[in-house]
Amino acid sequence: MTSDAGGTQDAAREFTEETAATILREACADAGLEAADAELVRLGSNAVYRLASAPVIVRIARDPSAANEMERAVRAARWLETEDFPAVRALSDVHQPVSVGSRVVTFWESVQEREEYASVAELADLLRRLHWLEEPKSLDLEYFDPFAKVDAGLAALDGVGGRDREFLAERADKLSKEYDRLDFVLPFGLIHGDANIGNVLRHRDGRAVLIDLDGVTLAPREWDLILTAMYYERYGWHTRTEYETFVHRYGFDVMNWPGYGVLADVRELMMVLWIGGQVSSSGRSAEEFARRVNTLRTDGSRHDWQAF
Repeated sequence: MTSDAGGTQDAAREFTEETAATILREACADAGLEAADAELVRLGSNAVYRLASAPVIVRIARDPSAANEMERAVRAARWLETEDFPAVRALSDVHQPVSVGSRVVTFWESVQEREEYASVAELADLLRRLHWLEEPKSLDLEYFDPFAKVDAGLAALDGVGGRDREFLAERADKLSKEYDRLDFVLPFGLIHGDANIGNVLRHRDGRAVLIDLDGVTLAPREWDLILTAMYYERYGWHTRTEYETFVHRYGFDVMNWPGYGVLADVRELMMVLWIGGQVSSSGRSAEEFARRVNTLRTDGSRHDWQAF
């Protein structure tokens, strides 16, 4: 379903609270939902809204080329529901994703009326259970190519000077060669793709559930463990006790794997590039990007990095 109303033409060129709100109203009208008084939960890779009129979350992708990714997310959610896996549910009575102007919109059941994160231990339990599942071929999942993401991030840098661009491109080239030499030890298969404490919420019935299924793909399982390790070891966002509990519950410590440093460097570069795409539109992002690039240049402490 596509809406080409004139109000979305500017939204094709920029992604702000104002343009996202315009898209929200048009998408909800198409879906038979009421957008009045919707709460903007976050504005990042997606504009995420909680509707006041119904227990529904609306996600608007920043990337205009995200249609295939969003279609896979909806398919993954519907399959995980058949497996009774604790994950966010795609709204069942709406044909989706929908396109409004140049943006892709999806609709999800609200986990609860406010955001309450579950525990790192529960994240480990969910990942262990997810990694045991055998995905059907009908999901049509792609093999994960981290350097396709890196290249896209480099191309999307906005408001970044030439010196920083060159530094990040050279770092990407070096890491690509190191990544190709990695010897993964966990089985290759289904992963969440962005597994971290920010993507596991407490459901209103008390369960922990995985959200943000956009990155579901096929890859070495180490990818789903790397962020929790980095959040502990590099950034200090998790305590030692939390990380040890995560390792115990999942059954593998990725930090003891010889490839940990390289994989962490690749994932970290992806994080820096994501912020680099918002430098010209966000003063906070510009400040954080400068801090992070300086850290990479000097191999300094990451403990002053801010979570986004």
